[in-house]
Amino acid sequence: MIVQKDFLNKLKDFGLNSYESKLWVALLSRGVSTAGELSDISNVPRSRAYDVLESLEKKGFIIVKVGKPIKYLAVPPAEVVERVKKHIVEEAEEKSNILSQLRNSEVLEELNTLHTEGIKLVDPTDRSGAFRGRDKAYDHLTSMLKRAKKSIIIMTSHEGIERKHELLGSHLKRAAKAGVDVKISVPHSVSSDLLAEVQKFAAVRNHKHETARFCIVDGKELLLFLTDDKNIHKSYDCAVWIEAPYFVEYFNTLFEREWKTR
Repeated sequence: MIVQKDFLNKLKDFGLNSYESKLWVALLSRGVSTAGELSDISNVPRSRAYDVLESLEKKGFIIVKVGKPIKYLAVPPAEVVERVKKHIVEEAEEKSNILSQLRNSEVLEELNTLHTEGIKLVDPTDRSGAFRGRDKAYDHLTSMLKRAKKSIIIMTSHEGIERKHELLGSHLKRAAKAGVDVKISVPHSVSSDLLAEVQKFAAVRNHKHETARFCIVDGKELLLFLTDDKNIHKSYDCAVWIEAPYFVEYFNTLFEREWKTR
């Protein structure tokens, strides 16, 4: 049986490994079959076929037909999708419950203590990092916003303010509601409708630097994007993070100087 490699790779979305994908596809093509037959047409070693078929049965992809020899019956793909979806939802709910319980547990207190004590030993020059990929940078930016106590300063691009409003809007609103001073500088090209939305939780002014993108929190930590988001895919977007008050204060001063002239 010849099956395109790209097609088999797509079956990873079902949570299947290579051998599982090959045997399941082989069984779908036959409807019902023995382990030996499936091994022959899928090129999965016989020594592995039974274990893999047992795994597929546990996942709900196939049914074991009682008799001699043992045969396997394929579950309709549409039904498999529903089963996989149900399993993912149940697993996510279970993990969510576990994490909710950990939030107020002694384990988390001990981990926080370890982190707090460990940070005291970190050299100030080590409080920095680099991120490749916009999603990773935004994950860290979210953490920064959650830590904000006094101020949040953001200078961003036309596309950047649209992303931040969509992805970080709730965190910025929460910070503003908690008394954090939020200032956002955007290009003149941003629409008046979007500006009106952002102004509900932040002071907003225009700047002339179309590609500048950075965020300063509490005047001590800075996330600075190094690339032009108009000309790069989000997977290759790059940013650096620095927690160095004396260095960050310089960026803070530059921002405030331009803010006052607008």
